[in-house]
Amino acid sequence: MSGASGFGPNPWQQTSWDWRAAGNYICGGAGTGLLIASALIGTPAPASLASPDWLVFAGLALVGLGLMCVWLEIGRPLRAMNVFINPWTSWMSREAIISVVLFPAGLAAMLGFAGWLWVTAALALGFLYCQSRMLPAARGIPAWRSPWVSPFFLLTAACEGGGIFLLLGLFHRRVTPTLLIAFLVLSALRVLVWQRYRSSVEPSLALPAKRALDRAGQQLLLFGSSVPLLLLIAGTWLGGPVQTLLLALAGACAAWAGGYIKYTLVTRAAYNQGFALFRMPVRGVRDKP
Repeated sequence: MSGASGFGPNPWQQTSWDWRAAGNYICGGAGTGLLIASALIGTPAPASLASPDWLVFAGLALVGLGLMCVWLEIGRPLRAMNVFINPWTSWMSREAIISVVLFPAGLAAMLGFAGWLWVTAALALGFLYCQSRMLPAARGIPAWRSPWVSPFFLLTAACEGGGIFLLLGLFHRRVTPTLLIAFLVLSALRVLVWQRYRSSVEPSLALPAKRALDRAGQQLLLFGSSVPLLLLIAGTWLGGPVQTLLLALAGACAAWAGGYIKYTLVTRAAYNQGFALFRMPVRGVRDKP
């Protein structure tokens, strides 16, 4: 049998990683992006045990939700500790090891201990970098092995984290003009890097993978860039409570677009390259040396 439903010379869609693996990339990327954004933007007043930084808590919760998705994907969850045994060659093991340190550091940052917010942001960046290297390590999936996958994952995590920060601006009121400009620049860079990625994988993709990535790219351009830009302009012009609402909606759109494109990349566009048969064997015919 050949084609998408079985093995053969034609590409087939991988089934090892499904929505649960995509959930780790979606939630983990958005959560680490939010942690990094929280450190860069800072807090108006030091957090304390009585008044912790709930933005850090939200970032950690997203990362934890992503790791929970991975745990659900494991065929034998009781063997999940095996993920830690191969940090020398496995980016997944490195991600897991960093996560063990990330949560205690994040708790210290959430409670306002001096300097721990930056430690948490550094660990979040390391966690995110490990995530960005896992897909390119799967050389058999043409949509994953492009060198542009890692830069795109880093950029889209920054956009998603910034988008969630804008969304939570309904509560923390810490959105500044500088943040809005940085958010727009990152959104534009994300589209540019996506286009470079898409061009790099075009010759090697199966037709269903091309269609899935093209649909995701359209959503990224529309909801990840164009709609947030219009909402930010409208919010700046209107001002007041409407501005906060429109900025939150812009952030939600940007975060959703990043999650959608990750889901597509991990699942719908994940076609194996198939077997490279340069010469078809024929029974009864002796092959020439």
